[in-house]
Amino acid sequence: MKNFSFLIFFGIIFTIHFIVNYYIYYRGLQALEGTPGLKVYFRWMMLILLLAYPLGRFLERIWYSPVSAIIHWIGAFWFAGMLYVVLLLFSADIIKLINSIFHFLPAKGTDGFIKLKLYTGYGIAILTLLIVFTGFLNAWHPKIHRRTIHIPKQAGALKKLKIAAASDIHLGTIIGPRKTRKLVETINNLNPDIILLAGDVVDEDVGPVIRQNLGESLGQLHAPMGKYAITGNHEFIGGAERSVKYLEEHGLSILRDSVIAINNNFYLAGREDKDKVRFSGIPRRELSELLKDTDHQLPIILLDHQPFNLDEATSAAVDLQISGHTHHGQLWPFGYLTEKIFEVSHGYKQKGNTHFMVSTGFGTWGPPVRTGNRPEILEITLHFE
Repeated sequence: MKNFSFLIFFGIIFTIHFIVNYYIYYRGLQALEGTPGLKVYFRWMMLILLLAYPLGRFLERIWYSPVSAIIHWIGAFWFAGMLYVVLLLFSADIIKLINSIFHFLPAKGTDGFIKLKLYTGYGIAILTLLIVFTGFLNAWHPKIHRRTIHIPKQAGALKKLKIAAASDIHLGTIIGPRKTRKLVETINNLNPDIILLAGDVVDEDVGPVIRQNLGESLGQLHAPMGKYAITGNHEFIGGAERSVKYLEEHGLSILRDSVIAINNNFYLAGREDKDKVRFSGIPRRELSELLKDTDHQLPIILLDHQPFNLDEATSAAVDLQISGHTHHGQLWPFGYLTEKIFEVSHGYKQKGNTHFMVSTGFGTWGPPVRTGNRPEILEITLHFE
């Protein structure tokens, strides 16, 4: 049943992928009406772009190499390119609709109309390249999102706690050695007391992570109270056990529906991702059950990858929940959609006595591009009172 569900899911994804690419292909041929010599090259280009991402992801599982990586990168960039080509084509269609009323463009079939279609095609291609390139540069420059929170609880002798947190790193072919080193250097420069990674550390298949030895950089993360992580949905997509084993071998403590007391000052709880049941058939533990043996006089920090059902954390007397998953849409305009899906798509919210921080994430999924927001690392300073 699980494999059948996967086939249906990916069948839907690839069907949409094909339809969108065919639409771009059809509109491209229309734009090239006056330059038939370019149509052959355009057909080959669209075939390569259509196949690049699924082929690259398939190849890297059986033959990880510079060739598979290049194909993967081409396909990943095209995911962003597809979005903005379609949006720009829709914008052109709106202009055509207005023209049907006011008739300010050259008439169909004229040389002027044929040239207009060609120049429009060139303009859409150039604008898409500029948008994707700008989004690529943006994705390489994370910000530090700082937040100070007062917790009305005593934490033993501990008066203040500095947390460095990151989510949605997506280590793999796209987030490789350079970006991983940047993550580690940025976090270490914050001199945190504790490091928390809120899921999707690995981008599905851990194979490219192993082959690029990204764990060596992760092993250089340093915080006196330790470095902890939880699973996200992408760990389960690629096989959670193998990913968790690799991360633990390189110095991360993975909390899987478990709670630990840190120096008897506060509790740190980590939940399995809510999608665990889809991949393993085993549901994660209820939060109330997970926290039943904790002393609620002490502060409770919770890592939960997907920020659904925030009232559950409030009812369980959690003091701070750190989540990710949303990417806040990653690509404009998807942030408007994630704001409708999640109570908190990014940033901070307080409900009752529970504080929530949802990160836009450090890495990217799919295209190495961010046009809707900045990648980030959280620096959260807790004051215990």
